[in-house]
Amino acid sequence: MRKLTFLLTFFMLLGSVHLQAKEYAIKDIPMVHLQNRTRYVSNPDGILSSTAVTTMDSILYALEQKTGIQTLVVAVTGIEGGDCFDFAHRLGQETGVGQKERDNGLVILLSTDERCVQFATGYGLEGILPDAICKRIQNRYMLPYFKDNNWNAGMVAGIRAVNGYLDGSMENINNDESEDDPLEFIIIFFVIFGGFIGIGLYANWRKTRCPHCKKHKLQRLSSKVIDRSNGTKTEEVVYKCRNCGHILRRKERSRDENYKGPRGGGPFIGGMGGGFFGGHGGSGGGFSGGSFGGGSFGGGGAGSRF
Repeated sequence: MRKLTFLLTFFMLLGSVHLQAKEYAIKDIPMVHLQNRTRYVSNPDGILSSTAVTTMDSILYALEQKTGIQTLVVAVTGIEGGDCFDFAHRLGQETGVGQKERDNGLVILLSTDERCVQFATGYGLEGILPDAICKRIQNRYMLPYFKDNNWNAGMVAGIRAVNGYLDGSMENINNDESEDDPLEFIIIFFVIFGGFIGIGLYANWRKTRCPHCKKHKLQRLSSKVIDRSNGTKTEEVVYKCRNCGHILRRKERSRDENYKGPRGGGPFIGGMGGGFFGGHGGSGGGFSGGSFGGGSFGGGGAGSRF
């Protein structure tokens, strides 16, 4: 009887820990680069070891010095809404990662609860770091480690591959043994095409989940455009749960098809949640805070689940 009681208590505690796992909103992500210009990796849950973080910070600092490309790496347990694509692109747009005139920002997001990794590229980086290369880096260098929950090895390998591609030191990342096989290319094409359809269906299914009763009964009632800027349209969408009647309002972003002006966001001043001191973490290790230049993001990049 005591053993049974112990097991029940253990599993209840385990379940409560899982339920209490934090889901980060954009404003909750610590901006460590604003405190220390040599830091690029936001790791508030301690998912990554200090050694892995230091290694990636050093690589990305050297990359910015050599190419001007600004990178924001975020590793968290969970994200608000559960949509890795949307979260990564909003994170880049709202923080202004990248230089304003070049839009050369890169966001790399790891969410362990969603079991996803997402690359988001600024407008100016889309041609330099194409979606196909982002996907290949994830598949070849990151996912094999992530499938075993080895976050450190996967992230470091991925950052090294990104750096090697962008600074020109890695020459074989474009090589793909299967590219010469037409049949295999056709198969891959149809698999990817079907995957996009499946991802779209899954995303729509996720959006119907009520945060109150957890049922997939949300029904869209209305929407209105509240902002148009830099080629991005922001709408406030109202949903109502057909099960419990809960009313939910979401801000949803999409490309503005009517936008014809120049690309590029305004300058980024300060930071989220309190300017230079808005993030959590170290005091800066003697280095002054950095800043993001106001880069703008569209829909470039790639994501993978594992």
